[in-house]
Amino acid sequence: MARRRYAVVGTGARAELHVDAIVGHPEQGELVAFCDVNRTRMAVHNERLDRPVPTYAAEDFLRMVEVERVDVVVVCTVDRHHDTYVVEALDAGCDVVTEKPMTVDPAGVGKVFDAVERTDGRVTVTFNYRYNPVHEKVRELLSGGAVGEIGSVHFEWLLDVRHGADYFRRWHRDKAESGGLMVHKATHHFDLLNWWVDSVPEVVYAHGRLFFYGDENGKRHGHHRPYDRVHGSPEAQDDPFALHVGRDEWLRRLYLDAEHEDGYQRDRNPFAPGVSIEDDMSVLVRYAGGANLTYHLTAYSPWEGYRLMVNGSRGRLELEVVENSWVSGQQPAVHGKEANPEEGRVRLTVQPLFGRAEEVPLESGGAGHGGADARMTEVLYGPPGRPDPLGRRATHRDGALSLATGFAANRSFETGEAVRVAELLDVGWR
Repeated sequence: MARRRYAVVGTGARAELHVDAIVGHPEQGELVAFCDVNRTRMAVHNERLDRPVPTYAAEDFLRMVEVERVDVVVVCTVDRHHDTYVVEALDAGCDVVTEKPMTVDPAGVGKVFDAVERTDGRVTVTFNYRYNPVHEKVRELLSGGAVGEIGSVHFEWLLDVRHGADYFRRWHRDKAESGGLMVHKATHHFDLLNWWVDSVPEVVYAHGRLFFYGDENGKRHGHHRPYDRVHGSPEAQDDPFALHVGRDEWLRRLYLDAEHEDGYQRDRNPFAPGVSIEDDMSVLVRYAGGANLTYHLTAYSPWEGYRLMVNGSRGRLELEVVENSWVSGQQPAVHGKEANPEEGRVRLTVQPLFGRAEEVPLESGGAGHGGADARMTEVLYGPPGRPDPLGRRATHRDGALSLATGFAANRSFETGEAVRVAELLDVGWR
């Protein structure tokens, strides 16, 4: 198979994962270009390469695809631009690898499906959580009938006050940019649930609110400090919620040193005005196959991790993952890249009816989302033809299904009523 030519559009911190993986598999492909609104950030990524690549402004995206003879576009931009680049890349004859979420609204899903239908392009959504060995084991057990037919699922996800706060420091705090945590973050979780339950969401009812972060909540709970962003603010120096981008060389070069071009501030106060997303969300889902889901996402927990409980006709599966058991208050790690220093644990059990619970032995995952990042990029950018019996590689259809619950939840937040997914998405994925 000929070596594929890759271009990365959007050169924030997450792009590093893809850049390193492409460069690390020279037999399969080569990185040929960067595209971004910010030339400083592209230069920072280029400085890490033995062979720097050409850089293009965002408005020159299609010219880049033509001039550099791009085969695959890797989309790592702000979420609301994902579908634009996915569609333009497909129409230009490229395949696409896109960070989640595939888009931030139902209209974007329709645009992507239409583009896939009129082209020969392939869209892959990077659901790295599917590649975590623990999640693979859950998929294997459930698909193998460990609990029989699935009747109900409870899934609780806790973001601690280090990781959770980060969504309220940056562009994600604006729902127009990210779709809120039901779209940006929970699309991971809803994809896992669709994959584990092996069904599609049908009816969704949800309640969400901004309880902890934001200006008014910060004042009510005693966490507010009188500053808008950390850099240059004396009031932020001893604030445990402050991210000091100047203390981390990678963050400083990517963001602080690049502000003069686009004005983007990476270190906003999570208790400053302007937050339009929720931080506490409850969701009820009925799947087409009959299973019911209760889901909760909390973005202000003292510890980080998640609990999964699956009840079936033959027993129950329970998973508890503690990614870090407390927050030390020190300078935050770059999520997904560096491991948090606090201890964690993982426990997976299956309990049959009329029997004792048995703990399932688990493979150690490692750094980068439990080893998922490295395993995923090996599949995306490594030698082709690897077997995938668990169906980990996610398509545009999977991307749409992962968004279906989040879109419906956001609608339910607004209306206070249950939402039928088919009323929001009419793209033929059912």
